[in-house]
Amino acid sequence: GWCWAVCNDHVRELSDLTADERNYLMGVVAATERALRRTLAPKKMNLAAMGTGAPHLHWHIVPRFEDDSHFPAPVWGQASRGASQRVLPEHFIPTQIVAIRKELEGSS
Repeated sequence: GWCWAVCNDHVRELSDLTADERNYLMGVVAATERALRRTLAPKKMNLAAMGTGAPHLHWHIVPRFEDDSHFPAPVWGQASRGASQRVLPEHFIPTQIVAIRKELEGSS
């Protein structure tokens, strides 16, 4: 369920975007979060924009579950238990894409 919202332009920092571009990007992040919450019902959502050498500003939209290997610690830290046995259905990706598109279009 982990998704990224990635700027196509070579932009390193959120403050490099215009106000309209920032609003659009955060709208995409929020729409993706809503779609994941609706379709996966996670315990919590994590949002992160972490710095790397990549020239593309991006946000991580991460659904968290009590049985994930790191919960409640950050997903990029050390695992506190074995990997979850959660299996996503085969149709998960197409379902998520449709749900995210609906959220971006303002549908519910």
